[in-house]
Amino acid sequence: MKKFLGAALATLAIVAMAPPASAALPAMAGTEAMPSLSPMIKRAAPAVVNIGVRGTVQQQRGQHPFFDDPEFRRFFGMPPGGGTPQEREFQSAGSGVIVDMRQGYIVTNAHVVENAKDITVTLLDDRELKAEIVGADKGSDVAVLKIKDGKLPAEMRLADSAGLEVGDFVIAIGNPFGLQHTVTSGIVSALGRSGLNPDGYEDFIQTDAAINPGNSGGALVNLRGELVGINSAILSRSGGSMGIGFAIPANMVKSVMDQLIKYGTVKRGLLGVSILSLNGDYRQSLGLGADVQGALVSQVVEGSAAAKAGIEAGDVITSVNGQPVKGAAELRNQIGMLRVGQEVELGLIRDTKPRKVKALIAEAAPDAVQAEAGDAHSSLAGAELADATTAQVAGGGVLIRSVEPGSPAAAAGLRANDLILGVNRVRVTNLATLREALKDRESFLLQLRRGGQNVILPIR
Repeated sequence: MKKFLGAALATLAIVAMAPPASAALPAMAGTEAMPSLSPMIKRAAPAVVNIGVRGTVQQQRGQHPFFDDPEFRRFFGMPPGGGTPQEREFQSAGSGVIVDMRQGYIVTNAHVVENAKDITVTLLDDRELKAEIVGADKGSDVAVLKIKDGKLPAEMRLADSAGLEVGDFVIAIGNPFGLQHTVTSGIVSALGRSGLNPDGYEDFIQTDAAINPGNSGGALVNLRGELVGINSAILSRSGGSMGIGFAIPANMVKSVMDQLIKYGTVKRGLLGVSILSLNGDYRQSLGLGADVQGALVSQVVEGSAAAKAGIEAGDVITSVNGQPVKGAAELRNQIGMLRVGQEVELGLIRDTKPRKVKALIAEAAPDAVQAEAGDAHSSLAGAELADATTAQVAGGGVLIRSVEPGSPAAAAGLRANDLILGVNRVRVTNLATLREALKDRESFLLQLRRGGQNVILPIR
């Protein structure tokens, strides 16, 4: 009994360490106070809904090639059309979160309501209400619904997800496998996850709170009952939870939601740069300390917002409106979530010296994505350019006259008419200085002039 009480008191002590506003209220078990999340869940659960979807999708008929033969189809009395796509009706279910009970707005995942023709929202008290799509953004996988008629019972406040830390307790509320209003608990396992959808805008919260099919669009809440994320995806070999789930941070949800409500779509901002995540090799090449984080600008699009702001290839972008930038994916997300026409202050490092510039965010073309390279280097021996024909230029630099197809130089990304201006931070004036700059180097950054633009080409 003493051992049991000691464990219980230790658990209570852990809960008591949190600020009073965030701590779960204790419930009574006999004469003893026991920690419980029940009071918070009772407040939060009415704002989580089940979303039933009916719709149609275009499906290519899988069939024998004979079915594409018009004579064959006519002989057997089959209608014309062959392998043309046909519509197939479907039903699916997910979850959603009421964020504005007065206006009737509900947030969910874009993939939950994709191709939907009929949407039914089921509340905690089993009332069913019809909803329509206000807007959906595939890039962030966020959608906003609006109730057509009826009164919503509650709404959930959005937390500032920027304050979330690894190890924070979180609760997932949703409708996995059709089991309405299921609650699971866990912690924040990691922050800033990306790579699930290379074409998307990702900054996922990773959690070990059990998330299963049907949880998509549901709530990830903190101990205050505030929304910190919208559950969106899992990594699984079985189709069920394996302790690795992902949620879209509330700050990203709010940014997208505001634009969907105002415009019906996301007017995604574009800076106009190609970027690379800053790694150890790049830091060394640029003469930067090991603690410097940011995104290396490898190319600036002519006439873009970046070009007008004076950003140059070789700059390292370290912050956006005072918020630190850890890498290329984070910069892409931060710029992509800004409104078109918004002025943004960017922190830069150029030639090892910090500076700040202001840029006016331009509108991206439909389906356009900000160019982004990964952390991989091109492959080319540092002291060997034998497979590229070079020539000195009177004004300084080394001109690549031609590149042997399939050669290491071609694989490295060098092109005919590229003008090499520098290696790392060393200026190249002729072939001799180029050879000296490349001597004994395993990795380096080439500064090029290509088609009227400066380009940074990473080489290993």
